[in-house]
Amino acid sequence: MAKGIDPRTILRRVEEEGFEKVWTDSADYIPTPEKKQEIKAGKPGFPHPLFDLIQKMRQSFLDLGFTECSNPVIVDENEVYKQYGPEAPIILDRCYYLATLPRPDIGLSQTKRHEINNLGVELTKEKTGRLQRVLRDYKKGDVESDNLVERLSEALQIPDVTAMRVISKVFPEFASLKPEPTTLTLRSHITTAWFLTLQAVEHRIELPIRLFNVDVRFRREQREDATHLRIHHAASCVIMDHEVNVNLGEEITRHMLGPLGFERFRFLKKKVTSKYYTPGMEYEGFTYHPTADRWIEVADYGLYNPIALARYDLEYPVLNLGIGVERVAMALYKEGDIRRLVYPQFYTELSLSDAEIAQRLSYDKKPMTEEGVVIQRLIISKAIENMNLLGPCEILAHEGTMLGKKVKVHLYEPEAGAKLLGAAARNQVYVYDGNIVGAPSEGMESVKIIREARGKGTPSGMSFLEGIAALASAKVEEAVKTGGGKMDMRVGMVNSPSDVNIRISEVVRRYVTSRKKQIAITGPVFIGIRAEITD
Repeated sequence: MAKGIDPRTILRRVEEEGFEKVWTDSADYIPTPEKKQEIKAGKPGFPHPLFDLIQKMRQSFLDLGFTECSNPVIVDENEVYKQYGPEAPIILDRCYYLATLPRPDIGLSQTKRHEINNLGVELTKEKTGRLQRVLRDYKKGDVESDNLVERLSEALQIPDVTAMRVISKVFPEFASLKPEPTTLTLRSHITTAWFLTLQAVEHRIELPIRLFNVDVRFRREQREDATHLRIHHAASCVIMDHEVNVNLGEEITRHMLGPLGFERFRFLKKKVTSKYYTPGMEYEGFTYHPTADRWIEVADYGLYNPIALARYDLEYPVLNLGIGVERVAMALYKEGDIRRLVYPQFYTELSLSDAEIAQRLSYDKKPMTEEGVVIQRLIISKAIENMNLLGPCEILAHEGTMLGKKVKVHLYEPEAGAKLLGAAARNQVYVYDGNIVGAPSEGMESVKIIREARGKGTPSGMSFLEGIAALASAKVEEAVKTGGGKMDMRVGMVNSPSDVNIRISEVVRRYVTSRKKQIAITGPVFIGIRAEITD
């Protein structure tokens, strides 16, 4: 197995030699694949529960006759003032403002030219002119930031590593740049973008206009906790028509959440109406959260205020509904902490059941040809059939052809009086209480872990003998492909899973050992397998 990347060695070199030098050599740290790698259809992957829910909600909107659209994520603060009126400053307090780095006006003084020459770059008159043009074009915005190193490299006819050194050492203006705020914000409500979209499509789409968007929104929360995230999703829709009843919000909510298994709802008129809604025309929808044993708000809907509509020259009433996807997910998946649901990689510990551990065990080497599979099966059957045969002895397990070559496979035991198979050869592999144990089908009752694994554990379906036979047949295939000859392998006392060709993934190994559990794949196997390959 190829070695991984050693972070400590790399970071130590960066500290001692500098980023550019180590970056130039960094390809040496990437392991070269030992064999051809392909992406093939196999076991299906696992969807994230949040996005699985989003897909279901998208389909529900489509089934209700809504058309999906994409709304702007970045909006100017002026849109918030147009929609919320005097409430806008309070809303903007919850928004993230965007800032940008200014393009510096960089001159090419005599001192800078001297510094460039000191870096080993011969700065001719022609190169100086090209460099000045690059810096001028960068200031004007004609050169993108991610193309600057490349353009500088071309202008000075130097490697990109040297160009990066010129930027970092000669032009400190780049390092001293400070972000400058703009009036652009990340939307805190998808509502903010709906006004822009409706303004664009009114009189272009026949009424009623029914649109939906399941997307992210950003809130400047003081902290993230069990019920608050700074970035979360909303399933939002609008209906524009000559007449729109606010009660459609309740109906849509039930249509959206009912198929997911929600049965208990409450819909209440809000006591304080948001300014972009018409007074007395904003409602909240609640569903019951079984884990928290309480009602949680999952939906908000209402009719847009005519003042806000007028500011976008919108001539028809609009119903807007927003459903908090993460809130729904908490209730649906019975999760009390939204962070664990959305970011399990950060907020949950790895937990593997015995069945999951058993599923992740595999044989490291396996036959790839039909003939190889036949050899594996015959090794197992002949070994069991002659397990008590005393040595010295030799048994023909298989005689046939593989890839045009003749193959003979023998089982053997050279020691006088020893059985062809050792006592542990037929051990089965079980997982019990996080332990991985090789146990015989009977006996060893005095060993607690063996007794309990055999009686209560999860069988992996793997055995010592099957793993050895798989390895032997794979080695026969390899010998045939490399030109013939002989293959001889002997397994004696087993001390680790690899001795019987059992592969335990690094994730499983770390999980088991970190919990101070055992990997007990040991015992006397003592089997010899030999093959002769001839033309």
